[in-house]
Amino acid sequence: MTSLKETLELIRSGGNLDFDQALELASSCESTALYEAADQLRKEMHGDHFDLCSIINARSGKCSENCKFCAQSSRYQTEIETYDIVSYDEVRRQGLENESLGVVRYSLVTAGREVSEEDIESFAAMYDQLGHESELYFCASMGFLTKEKAAQLVASGVKRYHCNLETCRSFFPQVCTSHTWEEKVATIRIARSAGMDICSGGIIGLGESFEQRLELAFELRQLDVLSIPINILTPIPGTPLGELEQLSLGEVLTSIAMFRFINPHAVVRLAGGRAQLGDEQYRCFQAGANGAIVGNYLTTAGNSISEDLQMIESLGFKAGTDNPKK
Repeated sequence: MTSLKETLELIRSGGNLDFDQALELASSCESTALYEAADQLRKEMHGDHFDLCSIINARSGKCSENCKFCAQSSRYQTEIETYDIVSYDEVRRQGLENESLGVVRYSLVTAGREVSEEDIESFAAMYDQLGHESELYFCASMGFLTKEKAAQLVASGVKRYHCNLETCRSFFPQVCTSHTWEEKVATIRIARSAGMDICSGGIIGLGESFEQRLELAFELRQLDVLSIPINILTPIPGTPLGELEQLSLGEVLTSIAMFRFINPHAVVRLAGGRAQLGDEQYRCFQAGANGAIVGNYLTTAGNSISEDLQMIESLGFKAGTDNPKK
């Protein structure tokens, strides 16, 4: 049996947990001790810096894909606003507002399988123009890439590409059949080859087993992903997963802690769905998480940025102070 002490010593010495060790750790350790050890590991690996980022829904709805959790799929009847492309004025307004609050990572996120060459050019022009008006660090999340599209984004100033695996390889066909897990990995590799950092995580609470959550954490480690957003499913009426029961706080905290143990060098970033937990969401930052997407998400509202910053700093973190380009 691998104890928490042995786990910490293994990771400090440069070693990694294997799957059986991780599963045993999660199932045998007392919950509070597990969370405290994950928080200790976070502090040793990352200090008190808290990694902030924000997103804007740059193209909403009308998506051809059949991801069962997503309100933006055209296959489901949901109550969301749809539009083809956001205006530059709105991109600029939100970007500069976030920058004024110390949130310097900023991503344009589009619904859909991929973005056309024409729209890539439009978004690249927005990045280029905003780059002259701000010190923002640009990310993009625009579906599947080609080498040419990736190169356009890099040339416009995009430093990081986001493409969630969503769930582990073994469970993915239960969530989506219009594209594959392997296609997502191919886009991650294209983005990295073009010179972009990678942000990739998933959604917990899709109906997967705890073991499959661990599988996702190990797959992300194998891909050497150092920014891992963890979303908590918000069951949306009209989607196939709209009636699923929400995860308990304990399930969320244990998942966060295990992502930290399995990916000690990554920013484990709490993302969409955390508002379901109310003020208890901030306990995730005492169980191994050290980053968050702040502000609103794609089709759900988040906390106010000022509220998040206040709570994060009350936990002893220093939010938004380091240079994200390191």
